[in-house]
Amino acid sequence: MDISSVPFLTNHDDNSHSHDFFTYYMQIQDHYFEMMNETAFVSANVGPEVPAIFGSSSSSSSGQHHHHHRRLWVKERPKDWWERCNHPDFPEEEFRRSFRMSKSTFKMICDELNSAVTKKNTTLRDAIPVRQRVAVCVWSLATGDSLRLVSGKFGLGVSTCHKLVLEVCSAIKTVLMPKFIHWPDESKMKMIMNEYELISGGIPNIGGSMYTTHVPINSPKANSAEYFNKIQTSRNQRTCYSIAVQGVVDPQGIITDVFIGGPGSMNNDQVLEMSGLNQRAKMGHLNDVWIVGNSGFSLTDWVLVPYYNKTKQNSNLTWTQYVFNERIREIQKVAKEAFGRLKGRWGCLKKRREMKLEDLNLVIGACCVLHNICEMRNEEMDPEWKKFEVFDDEVEAEDDNMRSANYYSVMARDYIAYNLLHHCLARGTSCSYS
Repeated sequence: MDISSVPFLTNHDDNSHSHDFFTYYMQIQDHYFEMMNETAFVSANVGPEVPAIFGSSSSSSSGQHHHHHRRLWVKERPKDWWERCNHPDFPEEEFRRSFRMSKSTFKMICDELNSAVTKKNTTLRDAIPVRQRVAVCVWSLATGDSLRLVSGKFGLGVSTCHKLVLEVCSAIKTVLMPKFIHWPDESKMKMIMNEYELISGGIPNIGGSMYTTHVPINSPKANSAEYFNKIQTSRNQRTCYSIAVQGVVDPQGIITDVFIGGPGSMNNDQVLEMSGLNQRAKMGHLNDVWIVGNSGFSLTDWVLVPYYNKTKQNSNLTWTQYVFNERIREIQKVAKEAFGRLKGRWGCLKKRREMKLEDLNLVIGACCVLHNICEMRNEEMDPEWKKFEVFDDEVEAEDDNMRSANYYSVMARDYIAYNLLHHCLARGTSCSYS
């Protein structure tokens, strides 16, 4: 997918001053802690009681001028943990638990990003190595821990860690996103359709399974009502704000399209209306392709959704409609489980972060790219990560999801459901109510 079709929203200028102040505060706080821990400035030729400054200075004694070349004493932060992780003998399993991927996958990412994140040494200090830069970002995304904890793990300043996370995420967006998140070409789409037809037991032309999840945020200073998440507030019994992440996945759970940044007050249809996927459909690029959504979406000529069910006992559905809904649920499950793995692996998506909204969109995009890399390389999921379920994102339609459907869409779904039932009966598969 063209990177331009992933609209990381940046129209939050009203909030920029407060966030700029937060960044400035972190830098001042970091400098304060460094100064508190420094014992002294030392000089190459002068005793410890004489303060050192940048450059060189001169002093006069007995009428003579003596030039002393001074250097700034740089605080040595403990880096034991990172040095152990970076050692070749560090256990593979422990590395995977810390960084959510194997050493080989981590090395591949470092190699891909090398030219984009490499910095040159200066006269004051050596540049932070590429592996450490990438590790700071990946570990922060994986754990979702505060920058103060990240700082302690890697022996770097808080503001430095904040800067590294954003720099590496930006490099991931520029370098890796075009390679690992893109819409399938014609041959790949045929393979996807064939696999989904097998999963659904006979529904043809399915090009993807779509799901919308929400990432929690702190209450924005401006336009907070737009980000107020009514559903999660009701379920969690506390005020919740969020941004929406809407994506399409293939049968392996690999993201083929993603939209990031919809305000949390929007429903699934409103988020979809903003997306690049909707624009692709309007331009006719999704003809003869179904994208399957849950009951929170409306039926359209390219979005296929279950029949509206007024009761939990399915008493208002015909046998044909019930069988169709059961098979559609198998396709929906692919996307739901994929987003469960996305949030389970990358803990930052489950926690509020003190960050500009546009920066948070960048972080979420990086998580989606890393998710695809891990899925493509068959990275294992730790049982602890699998425990996360995206039930908070489940949305039931408040009324019939045919509200925006045209005659063609209704007839097309009925035709699919009719053929699916008869296909089921012809194979002797049980289609009775459970």
